[in-house]
Amino acid sequence: MKAAAALTLVGVGPGDPNLLTVAAVQAIAKAAVVAYPVAQPGAEGMAARIAAPWITEQRHLPLLFPMVAAAAPRLSAWRTAADLLAAELARAEQLVLLCEGDASLFASCSYVLLELASRYPQWPVSVIPGITAVAAAAAAASSLGMPWPLALQDEGLLIRPTPNSQAALELLLEQAKASNTVLALLKLGERWLWVQPVLEARGLLAASLFAQRVGWPDQLLLPASEVPAAQRPYFSLLLIRQNWPEVLP
Repeated sequence: MKAAAALTLVGVGPGDPNLLTVAAVQAIAKAAVVAYPVAQPGAEGMAARIAAPWITEQRHLPLLFPMVAAAAPRLSAWRTAADLLAAELARAEQLVLLCEGDASLFASCSYVLLELASRYPQWPVSVIPGITAVAAAAAAASSLGMPWPLALQDEGLLIRPTPNSQAALELLLEQAKASNTVLALLKLGERWLWVQPVLEARGLLAASLFAQRVGWPDQLLLPASEVPAAQRPYFSLLLIRQNWPEVLP
């Protein structure tokens, strides 16, 4: 007997196929259709590439999510994706929608989830979390002899995109220091050109971790002091700790 139609959003982690959870692998194995974002027609899609070892005979459904700043093309893409997924569900298919990293954290798939809930509430949707690039970077650094616990004791942890201006970063650093909060700044990219001098002036480079393409074969993990002030790839991030708890081993 064929299983009832259902859609599962699957977080596939930052890059390493071995970081998919057991639940993620099982969901992909049960699916008849594997959907995934692509930036342009004919592209492979990073999420699909990460999950490739676990995809066998499933039918592929690439969904166009353009990497543009304008709102209108993105809104249209999310609506179209929701329509395509709903059409598959109407055919009583079991689907997974692959999402880079975690399916709920800065994920384009989250917008499709909201579209489906608004316009197709009759279809059940479940979400399987994935390992974030932030968690993977901290773990990988620790495994390389650079201990980087993300948060200890009463520390806070703020995960957000890198600010777009030096003034905004300066304010964020002040607030984080005052509130004993560790910063995880995503989408560093070209901002590193001016972020690096700000951290250098504050004496924060040596204690900060730079991570690039976490989980991929060309992964780079370094103390930020070893990374020149030049443009970096979009998928790069910083971990910044300005204080340590008083009680340490």
